[in-house]
Amino acid sequence: MSNSWFQFQQFRVAQDRCAMKISTDAVLLGSLVQSDAPKQILDIGTGTGVIALMLAQRFPDASLTAMELDPEAASQARENCKQSPFSERLAVLQGRFQDFPAEERFDLLVSNPPFFPNHLPATDPKRQQALHTDSLSFEELLHKASQLLAPSGSFWVILPPRQMQDFIQYATAHGLFPSTRVAIRDTTVKPIHREVVSFAFSEALASTRPEEILLKNEDGSYSERYQQLISGFLLGF
Repeated sequence: MSNSWFQFQQFRVAQDRCAMKISTDAVLLGSLVQSDAPKQILDIGTGTGVIALMLAQRFPDASLTAMELDPEAASQARENCKQSPFSERLAVLQGRFQDFPAEERFDLLVSNPPFFPNHLPATDPKRQQALHTDSLSFEELLHKASQLLAPSGSFWVILPPRQMQDFIQYATAHGLFPSTRVAIRDTTVKPIHREVVSFAFSEALASTRPEEILLKNEDGSYSERYQQLISGFLLGF
């Protein structure tokens, strides 16, 4: 997925000015999020804008705000959104999420956040910013998210399992508890490499058994479950 653009069924995403290209993580998060007719959605660290665009397609009555720190990525995400069929419902803001005004409340928050510690630097400063928690720590992300989330809303995040353990601990300290939990692995013989978890203010919503999704069958073909998820988004599905 390293082309200068990526074509979806209903929109195209240019990505040549973004440090982080479209990834399976973003597509998984955009397809797995569940919410009951949200009216206001916030995508934190939107990058190319792909998750916001997927959610705009999935929730036709919602208005979406996408936040991005990097100026060039924010500019490209804004262009991607303007050229989409959902342009009237999408707004892209450039700046630090920590500075997002706390007056508004969102029914749905989503984030594919940076998760590498700052002692593992990347050679590209923009990838450093996109990948590493020195630009947005878990504590900072959750502190602001807990202020912006509506009382009955949900906050969806994708992370590797080890980082998700830490994230859940920080979330609980901010009054947010895991609800839906999905474990992702490539095949049956591969370890779980990502978790998608939704958080809510109600501890009673916690799910005891996470769903597990295999991306591929033993023969290397895409699993039926993964094909169902990306149906309507990626070409050929």
